[in-house]
Order: sequence, then C-alpha cells, then structure tokens
Amino acid sequence: MRRNHGARAGASSELNYPGIGSTENREPPEGFKCTVSQAYLGDGLPLYRRVAQGILTWQLQKRSGLRTRTDSDTVVPGARVVSGFGVGPFRINAPCEVVWVHQPVPGGGPQSAGFGYGTLPGHPVLGEEAFEVEVDGQGRVVLKITAFSRPSNWFYALGSAVAGRAQRHVTSRYIGSAHELAAGES
Repeated sequence: MRRNHGARAGASSELNYPGIGSTENREPPEGFKCTVSQAYLGDGLPLYRRVAQGILTWQLQKRSGLRTRTDSDTVVPGARVVSGFGVGPFRINAPCEVVWVHQPVPGGGPQSAGFGYGTLPGHPVLGEEAFEVEVDGQGRVVLKITAFSRPSNWFYALGSAVAGRAQRHVTSRYIGSAHELAAGES
C-alpha cells in the first residue's frame, strides 16, 4: 500500500503518555490497552475522498455528537481539539493534540488518509487515537479507528468499566458519522 507520510508534529512537552505517534505504526507502548475498530463504508475513490475530507475537517468528531472545539478548521500536526461529552456538571472535556497526519494522494490506487491525536493534561485517559480511511486495490473503502489508552488517574481507573463502555459508544458514533460522510449526507 502506498503511504503518504504527511507531516508529523514534533513531540510536545504537554503530551502526557509514552509512545507518541504509535498509532501510526500500530505499536502501542507497553502497559496500554489497544483496540482497533473497522467498518466497511462502500466502494470507490469518490467515496474514499469524501470520507477523507470529512476526517481531515473534524467532521467525524462533530457529527458524532461530541461538543468539539478546535484551534484549526482542518486537521494539521500540532492542532489542538477539545471534545466534550456528558451533560452539565457531568460534562467531561477531553483535550488532545494532533501528532500525525496522512493526506490523500492524487490519483487512484490503494491509499489511506487520516490522523492520530494524543491526550493532553485534563483528559480522562492517557494515550492516542487514530482515524483513517483506506481504499484498497479493488476500491473497497474501510474506516479504521485505532486507540491505545489507560486511565489518567485513580479516579478514572475506578470507573474503567464505565469508561470502556463510553469509548465503545463514541466509537460507534464515529462509525455512524463515517457512514454519513460516505453517503454524502450534509
């Protein structure tokens, strides 16, 4: 598979976990739980490009129902995003920084586009999550979400079962958002 290795952000002193950029090569650091979720979205380069555009303009997060604040309209290395979930006093903010980006390449053929971001202080977990869309040689388009994490402190460790369910729920919302992007829904 041809890879567009895009730019990689320099290691920020605020990123708070080992193995910065590890979702790019799918090698989580020792002691971190890693999950990979995949969803078939359809076929064809136009579909791939629509989803890639949506991923690289934060639409996956915004359409998933998360309250999303960013310092950049597009995903670029070093961009900061804060996603919030919950209600009122039970709202949890999850600050992250983009650590790597792959842009779509011109032409056809197998390729992938997406990005990975890592946690900043204040996030309920330590780790990284990546969102990629891939098109293979037969034109099949697949969304891949890779994450490695562990609770950021004892309080969140106590609620790790709840956090796991929340992460699965948000991942399912990301997949739903990718299906909307694939279908060209505005």
